[in-house]
Amino acid sequence: MTHTNEIQGAPPQMKRAIGILMFCAGALLAQDTPERATVPLQDPAHPPVIHAHLMNGSIIVRGADRNDVLVEARSRSSEEPRERGPARADGMKRLDLPGSAGLDVTEDNNVINIRTTPNRAADLTITVPRHSSLQLKCLNGGDIFVEQVDGDIDAENLNGKITLKGVGGSVVAHSLNGEVTASLDRIDATKAMSFSTLNGDIEVTLPENLKANIRMKTDHGEIYSDFEVKLDAQSRVVENEAGRQSDGRYHLRFDSTLRGTINGGGPEYQFITFNGQIYIRKKK
Repeated sequence: MTHTNEIQGAPPQMKRAIGILMFCAGALLAQDTPERATVPLQDPAHPPVIHAHLMNGSIIVRGADRNDVLVEARSRSSEEPRERGPARADGMKRLDLPGSAGLDVTEDNNVINIRTTPNRAADLTITVPRHSSLQLKCLNGGDIFVEQVDGDIDAENLNGKITLKGVGGSVVAHSLNGEVTASLDRIDATKAMSFSTLNGDIEVTLPENLKANIRMKTDHGEIYSDFEVKLDAQSRVVENEAGRQSDGRYHLRFDSTLRGTINGGGPEYQFITFNGQIYIRKKK
């Protein structure tokens, strides 16, 4: 006997219960289906530049052996409580297309811009060629995660973490409220890097052959490294704060930034947090 025959022979109450379960399962399946786009590159022989900006949501980027870019956007709208609508909508239901993130992707000469509908929370998963450059920005409600990408990586997050794993090239990573963690397998020896946050720890792992001038500062925390860092012991007076002020007071402040070199020096690497620890690790 088939499952269909079993349902047809069930009592009315059971039929109604089965119908409700099937409807809910179908709705959940629709909501769980991401919007997906495969974007061809105008020149697959050259690395693309990916711009992804989200008002609400997370961004995940993974490098892979491919010559196009796969973008998936999954809406969170069904999971979040809805704010009260305008007064004129009292007693009415807001109508949504299940799972819609409003994905918007453009490609022009290997530059890909990715956005979603601003007033909806959505999570992006982007699969790119391993050699790609990234410009990623999140404002609220999500983290930035990147792995196995080799290129220029610029990541900015207002309220969330930034995690870079097994990447190469150069990095500029800034979070206002969240920790910054990065592990680089390879670096561009000609480019400077910056890792900063206002509230959170910074943990960066770099190749042991790193040659850099480094600037490190934490106002409420400690700094640790297993590199041999040659520190500059000279104190520096902060510009424009030395001397007598217009009201007759004398103000002199010394910069608390630690400066030094690793393996003789090179491009400048900056590590700055206000509330947090700084860890600069040597890749084993």
